[in-house]
Amino acid sequence: MSKFNIDNDAIRQLADLLDETNLTEIEVAAGDNRIRVVRQGTMVAAAPAPAHHAPATAAPAAAPVNDSAAHPGCVKSPMVGVVYFAPEPGAAPFVSVGSTVTEGQTLMLIEAMKTFNPIRATRSGKITQIIAIDGNPVEYDEPLVIIE
Repeated sequence: MSKFNIDNDAIRQLADLLDETNLTEIEVAAGDNRIRVVRQGTMVAAAPAPAHHAPATAAPAAAPVNDSAAHPGCVKSPMVGVVYFAPEPGAAPFVSVGSTVTEGQTLMLIEAMKTFNPIRATRSGKITQIIAIDGNPVEYDEPLVIIE
């Protein structure tokens, strides 16, 4: 095994890159050598759960989201990011409830890693429901809109 020379300047540059990009971890490899820089996150304690339980009638509130995901006209997020309904702040949204769209038409943008990715209609039809919220993050495979 060869001796690994530590490049302190490279480590500092990686640490600066963590700060610039708000990442918590970065790793660089060259051959058998690896440098991994990890930023310690702030520990957040979760609030203890209340001693009493919510009534059983509260559970069905989550059902509409599951129904939306199963809808054949559901457009789901292909990535994790932040949803934007307009091409720029103050501009008219790409679509709204009641809009008629054609397959391939841009419905919204998802910003991921400082890149705006167009989310296109998977079929032609009418927008009957907008599930995502403008400016909020979405997860992979999360329902965004319903096209009927």
